[in-house]
Amino acid sequence: MYIAIVPNRKSPPAVLLREDHRVGQRTVKRTLANLSALPPAALAALRAALKGERLVGAAEYFAVERSLPCGQVRAVKGMMERLGMAGLLASKPCRERDLVLALIAQRVVRPDSKLETAARFADTTLAMDFAVEEADENDLYAAMDWLLARQPFIEKKLAARHLTAGGRVFYDLSSSSYHGAHCPLAVRGHNRDGLKLPSIAYGLLTDDGGRPVALSVYPGNTGDPTTVPDQIEALRQRFGVGRFVLVGDRGMLTSAQIEKLRALGGCGWISCLRSTDIRKLLEARGQTDAPLFDQKNLAELSHPDFPGERLVACFNPLLALDRARTRTALLEATETVLAKVARHVARRTAQPLSAAQIGQQVGRVINRYKVAKHFAVEIADGQLRWSRKADSIARETALDGIYVIRTPEPADTLSAADAVRTYKRLGDVEKAFRTFKGLDLHVRPIRHRLETRVRAHLFLCMLAYYVEWHLREAWAPLLFVDEELAESRATRDPVARATPSLNAQAKKQNQRAEGGFPLRSFNGLLSALATLCLNTCRVGEGQQATRFQRPTEANPQQREAFRLLALKLP
Repeated sequence: MYIAIVPNRKSPPAVLLREDHRVGQRTVKRTLANLSALPPAALAALRAALKGERLVGAAEYFAVERSLPCGQVRAVKGMMERLGMAGLLASKPCRERDLVLALIAQRVVRPDSKLETAARFADTTLAMDFAVEEADENDLYAAMDWLLARQPFIEKKLAARHLTAGGRVFYDLSSSSYHGAHCPLAVRGHNRDGLKLPSIAYGLLTDDGGRPVALSVYPGNTGDPTTVPDQIEALRQRFGVGRFVLVGDRGMLTSAQIEKLRALGGCGWISCLRSTDIRKLLEARGQTDAPLFDQKNLAELSHPDFPGERLVACFNPLLALDRARTRTALLEATETVLAKVARHVARRTAQPLSAAQIGQQVGRVINRYKVAKHFAVEIADGQLRWSRKADSIARETALDGIYVIRTPEPADTLSAADAVRTYKRLGDVEKAFRTFKGLDLHVRPIRHRLETRVRAHLFLCMLAYYVEWHLREAWAPLLFVDEELAESRATRDPVARATPSLNAQAKKQNQRAEGGFPLRSFNGLLSALATLCLNTCRVGEGQQATRFQRPTEANPQQREAFRLLALKLP
């Protein structure tokens, strides 16, 4: 018996089960059954059985011994190769360089403690791709020590890539909580995490596009302005940048630090005035009849207290409304707290509280919401009265929605609008800090005991952010980001409320990319790529078994992600 396929002119071919035998000089064929309705798999099994082959179930004969996620690892590794991360770390190959590259990739893929990171290497193809199969946590700690020793050289290479003479450099300081009691850098100070724990401060220097260039680590009680000289020294001495424009917020670039910049020569700056300086400026301006803001929401000023500087005053009505609403809420919350203290005082009739006792209670709560300056409090034995300072509130209200940018850069190289736009680009540094602390890189909790390990850990996170920054740029069409943000920033009103581009609006409405792919977050896209696995398959059993590796077939979205990185599928 055999299976015959008989073609039909205008119909699908007929699949027939036949047998034949010889009658004299001719062959006689006899059709036993019409198999045209059987699926191809059944026909293949029947054909094999007719040939005398042994049939076994797929589960019995074929097995997948191991599946290692490889898509996200290969994507990160490919971007690191495009960025030349190996050459950035060291010009010659070595074991420590391989380990640091693996640490950077693992922190982008799935950050964790160094002990858990060593274990996670084997959960994907990362250990195989970076040749670190036998690494343990002690190897990783040694690699961190090696990395810290090379930090000055690496930062110098990054500066040569991304900083140019006369370019703008952005700097800001943040901090993260420290869990432990052994690191000398962990000191109670201004904890940006909002936790009552010792913290470690770190300053990040970026280029005009937000790429990280250098990172400095300080004790948690270090004031923002005191870190500025280190950045100036790095730019001038270590990186060899002749002239630069340093962009920092008003808490960073104080008048004292600006005077140091002015004394150096060849250094520009873009910062913002404090509220006290803005009030002084507006009070001096109030002596004239000319309105500060006519038809535009920004105006250029000058003042003898700021020689050689251009002052760009900006007014945002939405910001003014928000500050007024916030102030009202804080004043009401403070009055609620004071009323609670007053009720407690009123209840003490048998043994009234003294003025000193009442003052202690008021002192503990009156500035909880940072508006004590707007209240006049009268305290006597058994009595507590308060009232709002109308004049103080009115003076502060007059500044609502107004901020002033200061810079010595001439108008022919930096317009007033561009000065405001540049100052607002400090948000890119804040974005880097959010990435450090949030769901991506997990810079915290910091638990390293040695100061050198803490510094190496933070620098490792900076290098991981450098890779992630470029991944986000390349994958922008597949992510919930505004691809036209850079272009719109350069042309839109720098003061008015920003409106999303047409591309961003379409993404928000359709939640689809141009190719029809569903939009994802950065981590969501990494998770989608993680479904691409390297499968180790086995055919047969025992000594007759044959093993081979086969990757998962990529779907259209995964193929597009690799295409955007200019990489081949794994």
